[in-house]
Amino acid sequence: MNKAELVSKIAEASDLTKAAAEKTLNSTLDVIAKALANDETISLIGFGSFSIIQRAARTGRNPQTGKEIKIAEKKVVKFKPGQKLKDSVCVKVKAKGGCGCGCKTVNAKKK
Repeated sequence: MNKAELVSKIAEASDLTKAAAEKTLNSTLDVIAKALANDETISLIGFGSFSIIQRAARTGRNPQTGKEIKIAEKKVVKFKPGQKLKDSVCVKVKAKGGCGCGCKTVNAKKK
């Protein structure tokens, strides 16, 4: 789903015009981006949490030449999904031994 499709779904679900839905989405994304730029954590209960972590400097390898390169430390955005989001995405029919991903599997009902 791209941004235009998301705007359409938001407008449809909330009885807004597409312009109002796009303005709302853009405002939400701007607020999240500004908060993350200020090293704040954003927690949306049931959906997940956005935070900033410091990735340490490390040594890598150039895949073309094989030479070692130094990769500088940097801040990156981390997203941790909430339980409700995990459950809505990863409910699978229980096969032999479960699905293997650690989610809450459900038993298949035979007719």
